[in-house]
Amino acid sequence: MSAAGLTLEVTQTAHQGRALVRMPMDRMSELGLRPGDCVALHVGRTTHARVTPSASGNSGIEASVEITQNMRGDFGSPAQARPADLRDLRSALIRVNGNVDVRPHDLAEALFDLPLTEGDTLSISLPLGREAEVEVITLDPTPAGLFGSETLLTLAAAPPPSADYSDIGGMEREISRVHEMVAVPLLRPDLFERLGVPAPRGVLFTGPPGSGKTLLARSIAARTSAAFFQINGPEIVSKHYGESEAALRAVFEAAAKDSPAIIFIDEIDAIAPRRDVLSGEKQVERRVVAQLLTLMDGLSERGRIIVMAATNLPDSLDPALRRPGRFDREIGFGPPDVAQREAILAVHLRNAPLAPDVTLAEIAAETQGYVGADLAAVAREGSLAALDRAVTQAGGEGRVDPADLFITHADLVRGVDATNPSVLRDTTLESPRLTFDDIGGMEDVKAALTEAVLWPLQHRSACAALGLSPAAGVLLTGPPGSGKTMLARALAAKSGMNFIPVRPARILSQFLGDAERAIAEVFSKARQAAPCLVFFDELDTLAPRRGRGDAAQDRLVAQMLTELDGMAPNADVVVLAATNRAAAIDPALTRSGRFDLIIRIPLPDPDTRKAILDVHCRHLPLDPELDLDRWGHRAEGASGADLAALVAAAARQALRRSLAESADAPVIRPVDFEQAFEDMVRARDARHEDFIDEGTQA
Repeated sequence: MSAAGLTLEVTQTAHQGRALVRMPMDRMSELGLRPGDCVALHVGRTTHARVTPSASGNSGIEASVEITQNMRGDFGSPAQARPADLRDLRSALIRVNGNVDVRPHDLAEALFDLPLTEGDTLSISLPLGREAEVEVITLDPTPAGLFGSETLLTLAAAPPPSADYSDIGGMEREISRVHEMVAVPLLRPDLFERLGVPAPRGVLFTGPPGSGKTLLARSIAARTSAAFFQINGPEIVSKHYGESEAALRAVFEAAAKDSPAIIFIDEIDAIAPRRDVLSGEKQVERRVVAQLLTLMDGLSERGRIIVMAATNLPDSLDPALRRPGRFDREIGFGPPDVAQREAILAVHLRNAPLAPDVTLAEIAAETQGYVGADLAAVAREGSLAALDRAVTQAGGEGRVDPADLFITHADLVRGVDATNPSVLRDTTLESPRLTFDDIGGMEDVKAALTEAVLWPLQHRSACAALGLSPAAGVLLTGPPGSGKTMLARALAAKSGMNFIPVRPARILSQFLGDAERAIAEVFSKARQAAPCLVFFDELDTLAPRRGRGDAAQDRLVAQMLTELDGMAPNADVVVLAATNRAAAIDPALTRSGRFDLIIRIPLPDPDTRKAILDVHCRHLPLDPELDLDRWGHRAEGASGADLAALVAAAARQALRRSLAESADAPVIRPVDFEQAFEDMVRARDARHEDFIDEGTQA
């Protein structure tokens, strides 16, 4: 039963955004409606709302501007109304217009119990007093229903307002390839018709987090003016049977209605993992993968639709998705080089007040391994450093004049110091401040490391002309305390490379395959953060000689061999290792192409011991009568660590004597060194006697 002749009265009521209309009580009785029932309203199109009695004296339908626009009506338009039996929706695809950041949970609460109609536009209230305009794209069942507690909500993102690539820096190659694959088929499908070949259907973006995959997808959608539908992998999975597949179908059906369109699946590995490694309980994931494969194969009948997806774990995707006809091309987003990092920084700082001393090229050179998101963090931290400096200088934030606020080069350097490459945040990452000057003597060793590692990085063109490349690996051997680890840290600091120290305790595991996986992960992260220096301390623990009956150790050595000289290129990745038992290492590791350079570090000679003592004593208060050259000759057989301990013991002896004499300022005298040296000799002899005793008992 319907009521005709009711005029539409547009009102600005308090029910704006709640899909509520008012009708005379007698008209409601004629239609068999009670307050709160759902009603279908029609002028130019049909929409749905809940009904409540209007004030006495009104004879028409009182509706908000929002409902009136959804009906394609106007003030005074004749409207038709009839009862509507709406049921709870299984799924709803909603697009949020504008730049409002909406959490799916908040949106679901705002839509709860509302009658929704496909094609409607609603204004809803969000927490913290925010408003958002949402558009109903697709419903299941169609075309209308109530948003219930079990309704599966999927968000379709709106493309950004920018229609060019000006917000993307340093990605000219990726932009060109994506434009060729995506924009041309959407803008000029006639070109592919002329060539007689089908247009590409899908493109897969791979690369570390923060490298710009999602940003480029949204920009290409804006550039082509295509409808943009975004699927976030974790949000599509539902515990109820069939709902995940229904949500996927709803997105593809909405894209077909609104073509040309782009469907962007972020974190696709969450909904399409490899089926051959899924356990028998994970049937939901299997069905979702099968549904996605079916939908992508059916794109030829759906018009101009391109599917883009992004993942930082491409090897975990089901192989069926990566064949031509589904994802036709894979575009890798690697870490940007120096020129690209400078371009990205220029984009993020283009509206910032930069001081004349700012040199973005220098900042770019100091950010090896940084991706776009990391460089945005550098710009943000630099601006915060500038603000902190301005507040401190002005004596409070209330006294800061915005006209005097600017970012200096030192502020950006502080921004670099406050950040790290995101790909290495779950890895023990160190930025050593040690230099070769902090290591006494060993000039031949320093020169060998400089020639083998630093020259190919610092003089690329000259080395390329001569066919020289950095050493694939450098092995430092020598007795304990000879300075192997210090040399590795100093080399990393001098080169400016990222430094990943690998300790055996972090690699070895009791579980099968964990150690090999950890080694592979270290090298994978080093490639992404290149140029990078990987340092394996105590290599003999990780890679002993094979064939001694330990299968786990044999597999670990095999993994090391594969990573050092396998199919994956280690461009700008240098591997350093240290051991005091070179003979215990598997011989396959020490051939050319793996550890190219083996540097033996003997115990220091008298001149080197004097240089080491000079380094450790250069900032200490020394008595003029103290002759370090004499102690360099006396400390025969001492290592660099022993000499550092000798200086520390002499300093403690000087402090002890100074406190006993109530002296104002302690000074290290020859007597302090004499006492420390005697204690060191006694301790060394005691260790030797304990060793002899243990050997005799054995």
